[in-house]
Amino acid sequence: MDSNQIAEIIIAEIRETVPELAGQPITAQDSMAELGVDSIERSEVILAAMEKLGLKIPMVQLHGARNIGGLAELLLAKSAG
Repeated sequence: MDSNQIAEIIIAEIRETVPELAGQPITAQDSMAELGVDSIERSEVILAAMEKLGLKIPMVQLHGARNIGGLAELLLAKSAG
């Protein structure tokens, strides 16, 4: 799995968690905050993505990602060990 596939998982989770964004184009360059995803929804998206990836890591280790692509890169790095 690569970061693009992980980004697609995150985007799918965003669309599921925030139905208002279902028809809106979302790319890896987008930030969840800029899309209007609140902090609780962001946590739900990240936890659901980690579950799909089989990852169990503290949320604090994912802090600092500026956009969906950055988050995907962090999750990829954590999945690699």
